[in-house]
Amino acid sequence: MRTCTRRAAVAFAATMAALLVPGVAVAVPPGPAAGDLAFGRDFLWGVAASGFQSEGYAPDSNWRRYAETHALGAEDYGNSVDFFHQYASDIELARQLGVKVFRIGIEWARLQPNNRLEWDAKGFEFYEKVIGTIVAAGMSPMLTLDHWVYPGWACKRTDAAGVPCPDGWNHPDMVNDWMANMEKVVTRFAYRKPLWVTINEPVAYIMHEVRHNGTDQALMEDRIAEAHNRIYDFIHRVQPGAKVTSNMGYVAGEDDKANGGVIEKIRAKLDYIGLDYYFGFEPPKTQPIATVRSIAAVGDPGMWNLPLRTEGIYYALQRYWNLFGKNKEMPIYIVENGMPTADGDDGAQSKDCANHEGRYTRSCHLLDTLYWIHRAKAEGMPIVGYNYWSITDNYEWGSYSPRFGLYTVDVLKDPTLARRPTDAVATYQAVIGAGGLPPGYRPRPPAPCELVDPPASCDRPVS
Repeated sequence: MRTCTRRAAVAFAATMAALLVPGVAVAVPPGPAAGDLAFGRDFLWGVAASGFQSEGYAPDSNWRRYAETHALGAEDYGNSVDFFHQYASDIELARQLGVKVFRIGIEWARLQPNNRLEWDAKGFEFYEKVIGTIVAAGMSPMLTLDHWVYPGWACKRTDAAGVPCPDGWNHPDMVNDWMANMEKVVTRFAYRKPLWVTINEPVAYIMHEVRHNGTDQALMEDRIAEAHNRIYDFIHRVQPGAKVTSNMGYVAGEDDKANGGVIEKIRAKLDYIGLDYYFGFEPPKTQPIATVRSIAAVGDPGMWNLPLRTEGIYYALQRYWNLFGKNKEMPIYIVENGMPTADGDDGAQSKDCANHEGRYTRSCHLLDTLYWIHRAKAEGMPIVGYNYWSITDNYEWGSYSPRFGLYTVDVLKDPTLARRPTDAVATYQAVIGAGGLPPGYRPRPPAPCELVDPPASCDRPVS
C-alpha cells in the first residue's frame, strides 16, 4: 500500500517538475540529510500570498467596501503591504528560502474594475509581470482564481440598499460573469503551467458574505460549486494535464458539518486535495457554525488566542485521506498553514524548540507542524507539498493586528513597509535545504485529545 501511495506522490511531483517553464534553472536542494524526518527531493515547498490582502492600490470591490464602511469593525485598508510595487523583492525573499512554489491570487476586481463587459489590459499586464518574475526565480506559480473578492459593480446591480453588497452571489448572473472573467484568466496564463486553486476556502468565503451582506448561504454554496465545476472543465480543455483544486479551510471537530456539503458537490472535479490548517478544536459560537478563518480578526479573542494544536494537522490529513477512500491517485497539498501572532509580537526568538525552552514562536510552530506532517506522510498519506501562509504579513480580512508572515510588516507604524524576518525564516530555509527536520526532532507533547480534533483525536490518540 505504501509503495503505491509513494508512487502516486512521486508522479504528482514529477508532473509539477515538468510544468515548470523549460529553460529556467530550478534550484534543487541537496539530498535529504535529516534521517528519519526527511521529506524527499520531490516535495513541493512553497509560500503563499493573496491579491487584495497584500497588493494594495485595490479598485472598488466587496472587500474595499467592507473596509471603507468599517463593516463588522473592519480597519482602514490603506495600501496593505504594497505587493503591487514590491512583488519582485518579495519573490526574491521566497527564492532565497529555496521554495519551489509561490502562490498568488488573480484579482477579478483588478481585471474587470468598471463593468461586466470591459477588461483592463493593465491588470493582466501586472499579473503577467508577477508570474514571469516567479518563473524566472525558479519557482512554479500556484494561481488562485477567487480569494473572496469580486468587483464593486457586482455588489449592487439592483435598487437594494442597507448593506455594502446586496447582490454579489445572490444575483442570478454572478456565476456567468465569474466564468467570463476566469476563462480569460485561464486562457491568458495556462501557458505558464501553474497549479490552480479555483476558490479559496469556499465555506469561509460563504460565511463572510452571509455575515456582511445577508447572502443566501445555500444559494451561494450551490453557485460556488457550479463555478468550480465549470472552470475545472475549462482549465482542462485549455491546459491538458492541469492540476486543479479548491482548498478547504479545516475546522477541527466540525469539519464534516462545515465543509462536507461543498466537498460532495465538487469532489468529482479535484485533481489534488487542497487543505488549509491553522487551529485546534474551538467550540462553535455561531449557528450555522463559522470556520475559524471567518472569525472577525478584530473581535474577541483575537486570532492569536485561538488554540494552536500542531498535532491536529495529522488528523486533518487523515480525515481527507480517508474521505477520498485512501485514493492513491489523489495527492494532498497543504495549501495554507501558519501561526497567527499579535500585533508587534513577531520579534520573539525561541531559545530551544527541541527542548521546549523559551517562548513558543513561529519557528517552533513550523518545526512542530512539519513533524506531524512527516508522521502522516510516513504512514502512507500521499502528501506532496506545503505552503507557508504567508510570505509577509497582510490585511487579515479586516485588521492588521493578526500577523502571519514569515516576514513581518508594520503597516500602521512603518511607512517604509520594511520586511523584517521572523525566526521562522532561517528555520524554513534550513528545513528546505536539508530536505527535512533536524535528526531526532520531537515536538511539544500533544494536548488532551478533546482539545485537538474530537472525536478522531480521542478515538486514535497520538503520542
